[in-house]
Amino acid sequence: MYTFKKAVLAALALIVAGTPVISRAQSQSKGKVLVVMSSANELALKDGKQYKTGYYLNEFEVPYKKLVEAGYTPVIANPKGDTPVMDANSNNKMFFGGDDNARAEALKYVQGVQQLKHPKTLASVVSEGTDGYVGLFIPGGHAPMVDLIQDKNLGKILTSFHNANRTTGIICHGPVVLLSTLSDSEAFQKAMIAGDGSASSLAKNWPYAGYHVTIFSTGEEEALEGPNGLGGYVQFYPVNALAEAGAHVDTFTNWHPNVVVDRELITGQQPMSAEEFGNTLIAKLDGGSR
Repeated sequence: MYTFKKAVLAALALIVAGTPVISRAQSQSKGKVLVVMSSANELALKDGKQYKTGYYLNEFEVPYKKLVEAGYTPVIANPKGDTPVMDANSNNKMFFGGDDNARAEALKYVQGVQQLKHPKTLASVVSEGTDGYVGLFIPGGHAPMVDLIQDKNLGKILTSFHNANRTTGIICHGPVVLLSTLSDSEAFQKAMIAGDGSASSLAKNWPYAGYHVTIFSTGEEEALEGPNGLGGYVQFYPVNALAEAGAHVDTFTNWHPNVVVDRELITGQQPMSAEEFGNTLIAKLDGGSR
């Protein structure tokens, strides 16, 4: 009884002070959003070279933080259930409007996300089913081009979201993972690397055929390639891969924000699109929850 009385008095004190009291109903989550990360930290380039990669800081932090602030509950998963690696090159103020304090705050925020240390596995998500999630978010960086592009569990997850018309947001290199829904995504990737023109024949019945999407542009990729950037050249361009599979790829001027929405799918072009992408993701989730 004494504890209850104290709680009531504390609530009254908050009201007098002008601080709103949040009810249990108001504090409940709007729903779980699955956040799929890569387990890869190295991208194979042409001529046997490698690029140390991972997720991009602002492409993860900006939308993730918006999800939390909007009242959603993010649930992180990746292929191995291991800690995702951040691409060191993304820890740069240029991706935060030149504001180094904003970069530092973003890094601090991400370091405080405990889920990143122990994600669920994609296999466990498939086993449990995806009906409990209202949306899906996948950040970029080159890492998804290594494992997520051909991950069969992710293919099942994406297909379930597609069939249920549930919000799916993917940014930068991330949209290349839509290819995981192909019947033989590994063969498709090998065909793209070989450049033998056989890739399109492996894309029959692709769920996203005809969708308008955006992704890290060929011009942006070319700007990063070479000795002063990636240290080499990518084995294929993401734009070409999605186009070969049957998507309409709409890229904008290099390094300018670009977000494309088609049905349940939201795609963002590159790190500069993170803010607009995050806002669009929240707006679509909020619209879908009504």
